[in-house]
Amino acid sequence: MELSRRTFSAIAGTAALGLSLGGSSAMCVAAAGVPTGPPPGTPGADGRTHRVDFDRYSMIVDGRRVVLWSGEMHPFRLPSPSLWRDVLHKLRAYGYNTVSVYVSWNYHSPAPGSYDFTGVRDLDLFLRTAAEAGLYVTLRPGPYINAEVDAGGFPGWLTATGGTARTADPTYLRHVDEWLTAVNRIAVRHLYTRGTGTIVLYQMENEYANHVTEATGRDYMAHLYRKVRADGIDVPLFHNDKGRNGDWAPGTFDTGGERGRWLYGFDGYPSPFQTPPDWGYFGPGGIEGGSTASPETPGLIAEFGGGWFDPWGGAEFGGKGYAESRRTRDAAYERRFYLTNLANGIKIHNVYMTFGGTSWGWLPAPAVYTSYDYGAALDEARQPTAKLVPMHQIGHLLQSFPDLAELDRAADVSVGAPEIRAYHLVSPDTGAHVYVLRNDSPTDAVAAVPLAGTTVQVPVPGRDARLLAAGISLGRWTLRHSTAQPMLRMTAGRQDIALFTGRTGEETETALESPNEPAVTVLEGTADWAYEGGVLRVRARLDGLTRIAVTDKTGAAPLLLLLADDAASVRLWPRATPSGPVLVHGPALLRTAALRGATAELTGDTVEEADLEVWAPRGVSEVVWNGAGVRTRGTRSGSLRAERRLPGAGAVRLPALAGWRRKDENPESAAGFDDSAWRTADLNTSFSTTPVPAGAPVLFADDYGFHYGDVWYRGRFEGATGAGSVSLSYVTGTQGLLMAWLDGRPLGTHRMPVPDTRTVRQATWKATATFPLAPGSRSLRENGPHVLSVLVRRMQHDQDGRANDSHKAGRGLVSVAFDGASPSVRWRIQGAAAPDPVRGPLNNGGLYGEREGWHLPGFHDHDWRPAPLPNAERRQGVVWYRTGFRLSVDPATDASIGLTLRDDPSRAYRVQIFLNGWNMGQYINDVGPQHTFVLPNGILNTRGDNTLALAVLSDGTTPSGPATAELTLLGRASGGVPVTRVDYPGPVR
Repeated sequence: MELSRRTFSAIAGTAALGLSLGGSSAMCVAAAGVPTGPPPGTPGADGRTHRVDFDRYSMIVDGRRVVLWSGEMHPFRLPSPSLWRDVLHKLRAYGYNTVSVYVSWNYHSPAPGSYDFTGVRDLDLFLRTAAEAGLYVTLRPGPYINAEVDAGGFPGWLTATGGTARTADPTYLRHVDEWLTAVNRIAVRHLYTRGTGTIVLYQMENEYANHVTEATGRDYMAHLYRKVRADGIDVPLFHNDKGRNGDWAPGTFDTGGERGRWLYGFDGYPSPFQTPPDWGYFGPGGIEGGSTASPETPGLIAEFGGGWFDPWGGAEFGGKGYAESRRTRDAAYERRFYLTNLANGIKIHNVYMTFGGTSWGWLPAPAVYTSYDYGAALDEARQPTAKLVPMHQIGHLLQSFPDLAELDRAADVSVGAPEIRAYHLVSPDTGAHVYVLRNDSPTDAVAAVPLAGTTVQVPVPGRDARLLAAGISLGRWTLRHSTAQPMLRMTAGRQDIALFTGRTGEETETALESPNEPAVTVLEGTADWAYEGGVLRVRARLDGLTRIAVTDKTGAAPLLLLLADDAASVRLWPRATPSGPVLVHGPALLRTAALRGATAELTGDTVEEADLEVWAPRGVSEVVWNGAGVRTRGTRSGSLRAERRLPGAGAVRLPALAGWRRKDENPESAAGFDDSAWRTADLNTSFSTTPVPAGAPVLFADDYGFHYGDVWYRGRFEGATGAGSVSLSYVTGTQGLLMAWLDGRPLGTHRMPVPDTRTVRQATWKATATFPLAPGSRSLRENGPHVLSVLVRRMQHDQDGRANDSHKAGRGLVSVAFDGASPSVRWRIQGAAAPDPVRGPLNNGGLYGEREGWHLPGFHDHDWRPAPLPNAERRQGVVWYRTGFRLSVDPATDASIGLTLRDDPSRAYRVQIFLNGWNMGQYINDVGPQHTFVLPNGILNTRGDNTLALAVLSDGTTPSGPATAELTLLGRASGGVPVTRVDYPGPVR
């Protein structure tokens, strides 16, 4: 047959496009008896019962295979429930079908037997919102979560109780059962099996590596299993191993009836500079299936590094903070590692984190600072990053091509490039072939891939990867091969649509099987084509969006072939609706799509001006965008295109922070301060793992009910004549400090060290501060009485990752000793007041201003002195600054705003930041690396008045600020979600 070859330049117009979020029109049955046709539709609380199961290949939902492509977010790290919807919308739009959620015990339980699921802690609301967003949910309620939060999620009060945590100790299990009862009472209302929610997986414990071979560990895990099942949780359960060690694989403990019916999962956080490891089906141990340790369950990575947490000082990343994490774990990293995971049979894949958020208040574990941005695909300010590109492409690929849910290893292939690792897989049902090509070298390379009797040259950039497919169905067409990566396959009415992606400028070839020579029309962009031997080959350089219409002359369904570079791919938004499918092209984000009669009602975001083009089922003739009608014109391809571009986001004007007022604090340091209402430190025993010195009283703050933030001690003594110094032993987390006064005279401050790369994981620090006792107005040459005042800033409790009760390590003072004298010291202790009923127990510590409400809106500060910034002084102790500001952001604009603090880094002070009474984090000027703190909308009133309070704690060795404090615009978009103001009550009168 004569070779036909034609070249077309771009012409105006668009291709006709309709779609159905499904697979081939023919439904096939896999060898295992599981249909692999169209995957289940968008999940939701639809009122119908569903079946959720699994086999060695994948999850099976309502009889169809589903690959769970999941992103981790933590509602407790975004204390504005309205914004949960924003993040969930973005996950769904960018290709995720699942959200994974920790539930942190300490966040919900201020005291034993007390569980609060209201306000920002409304788990029921979050699960409803996830269902409305069309996402499956993996629920992870611990009881231990780690997650770089205080005590690994254990409540502060648990540190002062008996019983060994994470064992079958009856005392501990009694508390655990109360917690799980409270959580599961909510969870059962959101199970997908019941049609009342979208929970499809439930985690038992978290990275529980210890006691695997001990009876107490087996009894503990069996207890958790039986408890969760008894509470009515009927979806599959799993445990996540801390590494791929085989710990707690099915059958390792006896559940008393359902032995082996849970999934084995593991966590993976490889360095971005190492070769991606082989684990899963084809990891060490052969091809037994699952994750080798569990041959009958699908490969499950409960946490795979979507970034990494950053320590104080930024030591791990040279002080560059999360920008460095995002740079080293970039889009190429995601393709290289995540496609390797897929090639190794991982069919439940959760990226930790996809939205990191903020460890506000006293939530963070000692090793990390306030920001938990994590270098994630969605940054802390909810802004999309370039890392979402591969997530968008892979997520929609997995939802569009059910072949990928069931793959076996195929014969190895040689690609002629030693630097490229080639994985070859095949679908036992459809015979489709999948190739993952990974380049582990820093330089570009070309793989020669043998495909169906021909060899295809495929460029693979250095330290990158790509997925190729051959023999997959494109609806009523079959793909012979493509050097571009498939992303989307849709069928609607008489037209099939296929989308392939790659890097800008790449040369691609896409070959389609076609018994007859088709008619080819390049609708947009530039492409060449050739037909020979029953194969149509289309060649194009990726540059924006290239559209090619392919029509079989015999009257078979036409195909719209879309070739998109990365930037264009993330402007294509497919969405299934009950009335039919929709595809939107142009805006920065599509949030929702609904078809009502002849109208397509869309909501979404724009940042800059954007085109809007909509393909919808027949009969749809009108488009509404964010509630406003859009004039459109029909194109010859059957789409509706807006006649005018959608407007971008308007300007956001932020006021300067002025009108500051200040007031000195720490009256507790004065000799005459009345501490009679304070708690007497008179306990003799403690459950702490830190020893209490013989003959000394217990001084740990937790034993007296003060679990979070700063704690004050006042010790009275006599008979210290001749003492030359006083030594104070204390324990804190990383970056803790102690400052002391004798009879109101400052003695000095002692600080725990800034961690380096060798100590970054150390949480507990113990030190002794020794202060000389120079003669003063009330010299120790006198017998007394004297008052020793001590402020200890604790940096929260250790996590308990090794299951050795390390969360019970002491916090606060340990002991006091005088050089040259041995007076008996009688101590009183004071920490945070009763927990804030709205903001919760993690919001406040024990500073005087916090106990008196100086951080709250509505507090009368009229008698405070004016204090324009910058300000600097030498003073040991606490100074408060307050101001108010008013915002007037257009309600149609989603503005993300932060507070930025900067000063000379040699100045030693730290700041607690309170916005409308909410503790938004801690800034340490001379340590860093964080300077900007996100102020989430809802807590931040974007259309009204706000109160900002700064509690500045300085050690007196250097001038202390603050120098500059300014509002910073972190992102803006036209659209967003409606935001309900979070309650921020003022002082109780």
